[in-house]
Amino acid sequence: MAPPTEDCGWLLYLSLAAKCGDPHRLLGFAAVFVVACVVTSLLHWASPGGPAWGWYWWTRRAGLGIVRTAAIPGPRGLPVVGSMALMTGLAHRKLAAAAETQASRRRLMAFSLGETRVVVTADPDVARELLASAAFADRPVKESAYGLLFHRAIGFAPHGAYWRALRRVASAHLFSPRQIAASAAQRAVIARQMVDAMTVTTTTTAAPVVVARRFLKRASLHNVMWSVFGCRYDLLTADSEEAAELKALVDEGYDLLGQLNWSDHLPWLARFDLQKTRARCSALVPRVNRFVGDIIDEHRARHGLALGGDDTTAVMDFTDVLLSLQGDDKLSDADMIAVLWEMIFRGTDTVAVLIEWVLARLVLHQDVQSKVHDELDRVVGPGQAVTESDTASLMYLQAVIKEVLRLHPPGPLLSWARLATSDVHVGGHLVPAGTTAMVNMWAITHDPSVWPEPTEFRPERFIVMGPAAAAEDVVPIMGSDLRLAPFGSGRRSCPGKSLAVATVGFWVATLLHEFKWLPPSRGGGGVDLSEVLRLSCEMAAPLEARVVPRRDAV
Repeated sequence: MAPPTEDCGWLLYLSLAAKCGDPHRLLGFAAVFVVACVVTSLLHWASPGGPAWGWYWWTRRAGLGIVRTAAIPGPRGLPVVGSMALMTGLAHRKLAAAAETQASRRRLMAFSLGETRVVVTADPDVARELLASAAFADRPVKESAYGLLFHRAIGFAPHGAYWRALRRVASAHLFSPRQIAASAAQRAVIARQMVDAMTVTTTTTAAPVVVARRFLKRASLHNVMWSVFGCRYDLLTADSEEAAELKALVDEGYDLLGQLNWSDHLPWLARFDLQKTRARCSALVPRVNRFVGDIIDEHRARHGLALGGDDTTAVMDFTDVLLSLQGDDKLSDADMIAVLWEMIFRGTDTVAVLIEWVLARLVLHQDVQSKVHDELDRVVGPGQAVTESDTASLMYLQAVIKEVLRLHPPGPLLSWARLATSDVHVGGHLVPAGTTAMVNMWAITHDPSVWPEPTEFRPERFIVMGPAAAAEDVVPIMGSDLRLAPFGSGRRSCPGKSLAVATVGFWVATLLHEFKWLPPSRGGGGVDLSEVLRLSCEMAAPLEARVVPRRDAV
């Protein structure tokens, strides 16, 4: 039987005092109890990493108070709440600044979020060690993620047979090279609609200024809806009631998942639901169930439960694929709703955010934009439309996209953290089971010891100049090199990264081949690169730019 805790002992003393009936003795015991709690909290807080780490070390001391393993360095924060302030606002910048105060913190830094132990690394070698470890195959499930059904989808489902089955189905039927190639025509249709919609906007207004985000978000949502649900929309017309409802659902979900929920880290606050997270999830989920459930029912009625033949799978949408699963892979309707909802949710954001950052940088750096235009005219031809196969030959444009991913990674903390399922050594330190682990990719990509002149926008750093090229020239972005891994690495890396890269490259090439992107005012400037960190790191002020048609002018 486990020994009684300190709290149980003090409660026992208080109950005995109450039975004695002496109010002075009761007050005395109460005062001692309060002082003991305060002293204990201060002792926990005094440990490196703050109160959550202090509690861990004080309950696992050996001998006469000697800890067998060196503590991980880190800020103490405040008693009880720890370093919650680090995870508000631009958390990636705050964590990077905290790590800079001590050299050893950059490799691995501990801090406390209330009762949650957290470690974060800004070192590519330690990041590789962490993300490749089987001990970090799970994610911590936040209250909002659980409330929004994501514990049954790829993002948050525990590592195991169910998660592997979901990942296998998504990889084979949505993110495989064959499926990405098969859906190229779909992306071309949406790219043309985007160009036409921007052209209409600039010709029907007094000034040819567009708000890029408005077009990019709609295009991304329509692209995912087409792939996942088989629903087609036109960017030239107003959103249908169905598309508008889905946009509202996604926006509300982003807001819920992107906020720091104090109840996740201070469980005794959960009953109060102070941030209304539980209430908002409870209101959102029935709408999601109704919306996605209706689409599943439509597919089931239209196609039946079995869709056979190899020739059909290439043109099936992902809902058809899930309905066709049999045997151990077959999903319940509740699980199908969770998986489809996550696909829509995760597929809408990253593409639009990244393209907006690319366009913002090219508006600000007109010399770089001119080089991209020259490459497009040389590879594609002034009078020709871009095709997705052209993007493989647009080496300078690929370097521009890489440089934007380095400067503005959409998930600067790799979006969703990992959870240690067992005690494991990382970076020379013991990371105990139950610890949340993060990689600060933004700090790595802005580290001058990793990237020379890290704050400079210099796409040429990714151009291979010959056999004597520097190592940084050939950095891949798919997760094998942790100097630049915007889509994560290891078991929990983004399954749709190849599709995202193909979409971004093609759509950016199309928008730049069709238009010259200029500052909104003729005096230049006007591009605000301020960030806001929600679920992704977005531009705080939506990009506005003057767009001038190129192909007619060439």
